[in-house]
Amino acid sequence: MRDFHLPGRSPVLATSGMCATSHPLAAQTAIEILKAGGNAMDAAIAGAVLLGICEPQMTGIGGDCFVLWSDANGKINALNGSGRAPSALDAADLRANGDSVVPIHSPHAVTIPGAVDAFCTLSERVGKLGLDRILAPAIHYAETGVPVAPRVAFDWSKDAGTLQGKARDHFLINGDVPRTGQMFAAPGQAKVLRKIAEHGRDGFYSGEVAEDILATLTALGGKHTEQDFASTACTDTTPISSTYKGVDLFEHPPNGHGATANLMLNMLAHFDIAGMDPLGTQRAHIEAEVAKLAYDARNRFLADFDFTTRLEHMLAPETAAQLAALVDPNRASADPKALSEQVHKDTIYITVVDRDGMAVSLIYSVFHGFGSGIASEKYGVLLQNRGAGFTLEEGHPNELKGGKRPMHTIIPGLLAKNGKPYMPFGVMGGAYQPNGHARFVSNMVDFEMDPQTAIDAPRAFSDSGDMKVERGYSDAVRAELSEMGHKVSIPDVAIGGAQAIAMRDDGVLEGASDPRKDGCALGY
Repeated sequence: MRDFHLPGRSPVLATSGMCATSHPLAAQTAIEILKAGGNAMDAAIAGAVLLGICEPQMTGIGGDCFVLWSDANGKINALNGSGRAPSALDAADLRANGDSVVPIHSPHAVTIPGAVDAFCTLSERVGKLGLDRILAPAIHYAETGVPVAPRVAFDWSKDAGTLQGKARDHFLINGDVPRTGQMFAAPGQAKVLRKIAEHGRDGFYSGEVAEDILATLTALGGKHTEQDFASTACTDTTPISSTYKGVDLFEHPPNGHGATANLMLNMLAHFDIAGMDPLGTQRAHIEAEVAKLAYDARNRFLADFDFTTRLEHMLAPETAAQLAALVDPNRASADPKALSEQVHKDTIYITVVDRDGMAVSLIYSVFHGFGSGIASEKYGVLLQNRGAGFTLEEGHPNELKGGKRPMHTIIPGLLAKNGKPYMPFGVMGGAYQPNGHARFVSNMVDFEMDPQTAIDAPRAFSDSGDMKVERGYSDAVRAELSEMGHKVSIPDVAIGGAQAIAMRDDGVLEGASDPRKDGCALGY
């Protein structure tokens, strides 16, 4: 139990349904969908699409998603809603142009958005209410506007420089960044959502909307075609998992990098983490060293599933044992060779559990803040820059090729125990996400924290030579980490955000939501 003398959040408890996400309007919408007879999938999609209006710098219908869900029988399912590079684009083209990485604000970074196809597929296959009902809240708020929340305004001001061309008209107000409390509306997106509600995926991937997006990209030199859009399709996948002290962590297989979280936990199992101070130097150091080795494996092995050949090796217990043996408990090691995938921190995550026990874990993003910065001229569909997740290194499994999916940083998580799913969760924060998954699980398992406390706890992340240590750590810890050889900084922006719902054995749902964001957990 938390100390009620101190600032903090209590867990949210309910029995009929629960949502946890990063904006209150989305959480409220999800609960309203549940009350109207929808299931957890209906509610999660409704809330996620609305988040594209509430947090447009983080996500939107021009982005990708990944979804894990468990049905009432406990089966864990996975759907990959990430898009592919234009069929005519190739790394050789960019290398010939003198590029060493995919330019993040160019049309070549724009992969075909995959989220809309995934949402339409899941609505039809798993949902109950239909697209017209679950898209209605987002359509309403896109037309009438939403007050800009404080954390959203903070991020908007940092990311607005990305916006280019017509995107400035669609995502600035009279040329200025919206202030906290100022109303933001997206009438063009409301029209797109109406087309999707009426025509399904065809309302987005063909006709006027696709033509608008293609005209914008083609004018900038993009190689996208009508066929690229028409052939976009989500993919059913088989979740991967690892076990940490009796708790099973389920992740998406590549092209997501959930395997990095599995590898981290497999490595952490070789250390007495529970015997360390949860906010002490030793734990932060060991975690950072484990992350460096796990991310190095990620950078070498992970790519589009059809091009990933070393996944079993990455998940093998002996691999974790061999890597853990390389960790020096007293000194920082060199940083892993960088991948051309460029650092970002922008995404949304939503989780919903309904009265029948369906649990949905959904993550949805445009990659960097405001993605590519490119929005379609007529409808204002902001386009992701997921193509920046490719490398241009010739022969690398993650090399940019037409029709290929890039290595992806967004990962939903789901925990199970004794074969029974019991907690959908997610940790936002770009490259931090696998580290965040491992830390969240360790906080609960090693230190017996409840989900809210595990989310609230300070974070550290060794990222590209920068050991980011949140202000929640003491100056003494930062000094000791520096003495061990880490290059320590206090990040300008809090590291990530997280949401979780525990499905307790007594039938009570326990929601937790990160105070680093504007959102909350709500139940009924």
